[in-house]
Amino acid sequence: MVSELRTDRLVLRGWRASDLAPWAAMNADPVVRAYFPEVLTRAQSEASVARFQADLDRRGWGWWAVELAATGEFVGFAGLDPVEDGMPFTGVEAGWRLARPAWGHGYATEAARAVVSYGFERLGLAEVLAVTAAGNLRSRAVMDRLGMSHDPADDFDDPEVPEGPLRRSVVYRIRAGDRRATDG
Repeated sequence: MVSELRTDRLVLRGWRASDLAPWAAMNADPVVRAYFPEVLTRAQSEASVARFQADLDRRGWGWWAVELAATGEFVGFAGLDPVEDGMPFTGVEAGWRLARPAWGHGYATEAARAVVSYGFERLGLAEVLAVTAAGNLRSRAVMDRLGMSHDPADDFDDPEVPEGPLRRSVVYRIRAGDRRATDG
């Protein structure tokens, strides 16, 4: 059964057919995808939704669709996922991506707090990671607000990213005992 997370302003839920168009538009936006190697096609976005929902159906958690509780408007995604093979670390990663109109309202931090709390309280994780391109200052600010720590010794060149300015990545961590992540 897919878990649904709620915050004061957001609902993190399974994916709906109505999410596909705004998700594809987000992934086609070069500003939203500035810290990724490329924008995605509609077909790539649809395939990602199918994978996300399959993971949610299989294990009950993963990359949730994020909507505004007051209006039901889809604004992006947030969630937890095991770190992919081939990375220089292991664990469970928290992540988020929002459409540009949703930026600057604190939604990313609010959603991230919910998923980190879920990871600790429901999944019993000892630690949650977050990874981003070194230059992604907006995401790094969310990680800082969560109370995550960054050790430059953990920085790495992402093997899935072509040579260039986006390849250098940073890893942030928070342990279960550091509850600042779930403080409002």
